[in-house]
Amino acid sequence: MNFMTEKHDPSSSPLDLDNIRRTLTRLEDTIIFLLIERAQFAHNPRMYSKDGFADVLHRDGFSGSLLEWMLKETETMHAKMRRYESPDEYPFTPRDQLPAAILAPLNYPPLLVNPAAINVNRDIQRFYLDSIVPAITRTVTDRLGKEDDDGNYGSGCTRDIECLQAISRRIHCGMFVSESKFLSAPSSFIPHILTPNPSALEALITKPAVEAALLVRLEKKARWYGAELGPDGEPLVGDGARREKVSPEEVVRLYREYVIPLTKVVEVEYLLHRLDGLSQAEIDELARRG
Repeated sequence: MNFMTEKHDPSSSPLDLDNIRRTLTRLEDTIIFLLIERAQFAHNPRMYSKDGFADVLHRDGFSGSLLEWMLKETETMHAKMRRYESPDEYPFTPRDQLPAAILAPLNYPPLLVNPAAINVNRDIQRFYLDSIVPAITRTVTDRLGKEDDDGNYGSGCTRDIECLQAISRRIHCGMFVSESKFLSAPSSFIPHILTPNPSALEALITKPAVEAALLVRLEKKARWYGAELGPDGEPLVGDGARREKVSPEEVVRLYREYVIPLTKVVEVEYLLHRLDGLSQAEIDELARRG
């Protein structure tokens, strides 16, 4: 799903803020549904340990976890299909470990300045594995008495990769938001870029009312999308409360504590480098635009 090729309005720019917001709103749906899919399996911490599958992976020289191995294998295939040539896609595997695309490159317009220098996937993977997965997954006890392990390693890793990629795309789209806001009022940003003043830049891009509305919308979506429905299509109730596939509170927490703050990190970091390589005359011309 690439908003640069989506047809909202043929005459509108990919940097139109309304277009970007529509993409981010659809990504909310994608992320919620993927979290629901991951929540059907147990935590399975063995998948995330470097020693969890050492007997299988280490004999081929790979020293990471099962998830890291599957990420690299998956992203190797995606790289061959030119996924990471799209300006809104960022791999978790270092780019120098991925192959070149086997398809001819697409002619993307140069919308961003120095985007390849920003990649927060390591932070995304850390908070997802440490905080999100344990909170949304089921607690089970296997036949050996080991908790939080149901043996669905392939399925669990597959769902993890889908969640990670969707969250990564959501957060890195912050660069398009920054570019759109910068172009709407360059003179407001330029002094704080030249100083530099990250706090002032964050204040310029932060819209508390928009963030509050986002969290309310997420809670409602998660409650409806995650409801267990009976044969009649009505939500099932247990112990006086609706039965849910994933906690709406955890979805909101994901955005409030991780997605929104990390998106701001991406946006500010992008702005700090927005003028890199420009001459003083070019910067002055931007400042005169408003």
